[in-house]
Amino acid sequence: MPDAATEPSTPAPAGELPDVSRRDVVARLLKLGAVSLAAALASGASLAPLLHVASAAEPGKKRKRRYGMVIDTRRCVGCDACVAACKAENKTPPGVSYTIVLEQGLGERPDDRPLFLTKPCFQCEHPPCVPVCPVGATFKRSQDGIVVVDYDRCIGCRYCIVACPYQARFSDFGEDYPAVEEHTPWASVPSPEYKQFRVRGKGKSPEGNVRKCTFCLHLQDENGEYDRASGRWPACAKTCTGKAIHFGDLNDPDSEVSQLLKERQAIRLKEELGTEPNVYYLL
Repeated sequence: MPDAATEPSTPAPAGELPDVSRRDVVARLLKLGAVSLAAALASGASLAPLLHVASAAEPGKKRKRRYGMVIDTRRCVGCDACVAACKAENKTPPGVSYTIVLEQGLGERPDDRPLFLTKPCFQCEHPPCVPVCPVGATFKRSQDGIVVVDYDRCIGCRYCIVACPYQARFSDFGEDYPAVEEHTPWASVPSPEYKQFRVRGKGKSPEGNVRKCTFCLHLQDENGEYDRASGRWPACAKTCTGKAIHFGDLNDPDSEVSQLLKERQAIRLKEELGTEPNVYYLL
């Protein structure tokens, strides 16, 4: 859970930064090991970037939507269609995969089947990645609970990668597939991520940044909703050949994901950590 150094007890007025002491922030950075940043603040650097999350937070306010996934472990066949679809949709480079499929091998019995586990970002209710970010580049959206990364603010320190207990974050080291290399047609095609439509270029964000699954939030309409009928839906769920990945609003009792959780036994990974992930697995 964020502490007083990153989230005030009452929200700040719109457009204003909350009242957080410089001493508190410096102490917090030293605790995290961000010695150089702490020294800069102690010498008079601005607190504004560090309070990015706090100024956007709305403590105590019930979120309108809580997007999540329910993944049926009985139906996943390990085809990796979700992995390929995600990479194509978000145009991610080598070494960056917003969803992966884990496989547990056959058991001792000859009729045992392997277990496949699709693993995106879990969009935790209490994401450990958020409070460790020294510049407030990663935060949880108040409107739908999706955890995002501000590429223009991220300094690539990778504290969030270390903090994530699900290994759901990746560092973009600037590698490219041949089709995305300079002077190829695909190189000029922008990535739709965050609706920013960035054209990949050497030394430009998101190169050097930390990246993660966003539930394809760029497919949301102006009201923050997805349209399954028109295909504006997370690529992994839309492409799943076994119909194992279900996506929807967990705050809506009539949604497909809510109904599945009522009908079937489900688990969440590493619940003992208190992160409250919004990805469930049907047994």
